[in-house]
Amino acid sequence: MQPQSANQEAILLVGPTGAGKSPLGDALECHGHHGRRCWHFDFGANLRLVAAGDMRPDAFTDADVAFVQCVLSAGALLEDETFYIAEGIFRAFIDIRPVGVGDVVILNGLPRHVGQARDVARFATVVEVIALACTPEVVEARVCANVGGDRAERTDDSLAEVRRKLEIFRQRTAPLIEYYCSSGVPLTRVDVMADMTADGALSALVTG
Repeated sequence: MQPQSANQEAILLVGPTGAGKSPLGDALECHGHHGRRCWHFDFGANLRLVAAGDMRPDAFTDADVAFVQCVLSAGALLEDETFYIAEGIFRAFIDIRPVGVGDVVILNGLPRHVGQARDVARFATVVEVIALACTPEVVEARVCANVGGDRAERTDDSLAEVRRKLEIFRQRTAPLIEYYCSSGVPLTRVDVMADMTADGALSALVTG
């Protein structure tokens, strides 16, 4: 395993809600990427584990858990002053998985805006951005059909909520692509169709 002081190399998945980030992250963990072993860090899924009491990072207080519950219910983003929550969850994820030297973590849902990207740089180095490009119409079709098979237990998929998330993505998350590209981080774009599965997205990565 890596020494605790080492920055973990990571690949960032960027895409709107419903684009298939979580299924693709799972597929990359299963198959690897460019010969490297991958570990899928689904930040939203880990937040839900903390909120449910199924995961508790070291030093998290009851107030921290309550805050995570509020963040989820409001659909809010973590800002600079509460980013320690995200860092604690990430470090807990690394601690319980045998992440080795040369392995790469798939970041899904973190960072969500440029401010978070600066904070993430304290413990992870993004070496590639995979952008899942998806129109609003395709997003709505994918969410309604649950194409990725990962939304059955989600309670935040109403049409109004999906459109709200799309606007947050446009304003705050999409600029991450330019932020990393301007720093020389390679970008891989996958054009997502309404019926594209994780296997289809993985094939597009291999041939793209």
